Amino acid sequence: MLKGLGGLGDMAKMMKAAQEMQGKMSQLQDDLRTMTVTGESGAGLVKATATAKGELKGLDIDPSIFNTDDKEVVEDLILAAIKDAQAKAQDRAEQETRKLTDAMGLPSDMKLPF
Repeated sequence: MLKGLGGLGDMAKMMKAAQEMQGKMSQLQDDLRTMTVTGESGAGLVKATATAKGELKGLDIDPSIFNTDDKEVVEDLILAAIKDAQAKAQDRAEQETRKLTDAMGLPSDMKLPF
């Protein structure tokens, strides 16, 4: 298409690839908002669900842990489940980003803007 124009053909390819990557990154950001992960603590007594972006969406607490004498234990279990969900969300986002960069032939350790 741009033969005879030197490096302009390569520049056009690069621009097209950059636009494609931008579109895929935008789609990935949307996908991460809908992907969910669940963190647990207390052998599943407390479960926290979050999006892959780390937004907390739900909390499920087994009623057997409600005892007024164990208030601090319950609080610790809730906090641990939320932290577990956030860690899983970050891992999921990194996995999905790695898939995208691998598919595009980019280095898997390339840090993309998130």
